[in-house]
Amino acid sequence: MIPKINVIIPAFNEEDSIAHVIKEIPDIVSEVIVVSNNSTDNTESVARNAGATVLKEIQKGYGYACLKGMEYISKKTEKPDIIVFLDGDYSDYPEELTKIVAPIIENNIDLVIGSRVKRLRESGSMTFPQIFGNWLATNLMKLFFSAKFTDLGPFRAIKYKKLLDLEMIDKTYGWTVEMQLKALKKSYTYTEIPVRYKKRIGVSKVSGTIKGAIFAGIKILSWIFKYSFT
Repeated sequence: MIPKINVIIPAFNEEDSIAHVIKEIPDIVSEVIVVSNNSTDNTESVARNAGATVLKEIQKGYGYACLKGMEYISKKTEKPDIIVFLDGDYSDYPEELTKIVAPIIENNIDLVIGSRVKRLRESGSMTFPQIFGNWLATNLMKLFFSAKFTDLGPFRAIKYKKLLDLEMIDKTYGWTVEMQLKALKKSYTYTEIPVRYKKRIGVSKVSGTIKGAIFAGIKILSWIFKYSFT
């Protein structure tokens, strides 16, 4: 049986990039859900015209947007088998979604992270705070949980039922690390797939600002230490 795949794309003011992302998502996906995170530009109309289902989440935060997408899916009659999370800035290569979901389909893996390995990254596509934050977070997870993660990459796939079992709650910057930590706690099977990564269209709302980078770092570390001592 061919699995049913839904894609959730959080987006804040991505009118210049979102159509590119949507159009390059493989046809194996049954629905693309763009969650406009209080966008003030034409992100919503551009995404709708490109064929996506468009939702609005006025509370700013990556986690808020992801949770809005999950709420929408929970009300559908036909639930998906796999959820893919993908950014709307065109820094990832949407066509690599087939690589991301393959371990779930072929080997029954629960969670797959797209790892932005250095050899496949365009120069300058990740800022120093991103690179250092990923290194620190994944090494702390290795230290405390014997994890094998090398990245907190947002391009990821997870079985829908397994995602529900995680009871995700983070509303902002800690969404990705919360998912990985809870997957470790529940002994989910997981793997990483090397993916290409390029310079995003526009300026990052997190790593592109000092304030965003600091708050993201604090949130990520707080999740790791919380789970390390509970």
